[in-house]
Amino acid sequence: MRTPENIGRVREAFDRSPRRSAVRHATTLGITPRSVRRILHNDLHYHPYKIQIFQALNTRDYGARVRFCQEMLDLIGEYEDLVNNMWMSDEAHFHVSGFANKKNFRYWSQANPRALHEKLLHSPKVTVWCAIAASGIIGPYFLENETGNAVTANADRYVKMLQNLFTPQLAVFLSMKTRYSSRMEQQVTQQECQ
Repeated sequence: MRTPENIGRVREAFDRSPRRSAVRHATTLGITPRSVRRILHNDLHYHPYKIQIFQALNTRDYGARVRFCQEMLDLIGEYEDLVNNMWMSDEAHFHVSGFANKKNFRYWSQANPRALHEKLLHSPKVTVWCAIAASGIIGPYFLENETGNAVTANADRYVKMLQNLFTPQLAVFLSMKTRYSSRMEQQVTQQECQ
């Protein structure tokens, strides 16, 4: 029931324990979960937010980040084309079984499909690596062992992948860029002569 007294009790409970679920608060307060959600949305204007997880930083990390940013700004000022030549890379794990992480997975529909998704305890997965820059994409590259089975990234596999895939592909991109730049310079020179 949405009474002023219940609204105050719900506000106090969520201010005290904002990470506790609405259902648990409802049970503790003796109010129906539906009434608690209505109070949260309509009266208190609270919204559920998904907590973001990130790597913890210690005090030394902040100085290192500022130094890195300053060095990058200096390099970009010195070499204006630097940003167009930077490559960013990452890897992701995909479960072979089709398992979807329920925290990142939403199913949008007019009706609840009542679908269950069964998963293996130790589901095999594939690790995929890719790099991207202004000039293009290198990858995807599937990390596999000698027998062709999917493996996760470690230092040795990562170095091998950089040597066997990234470096040769980067050479192709650089040669294409050099040929393109030479062709553009020739066209500019021809236009100036006319």
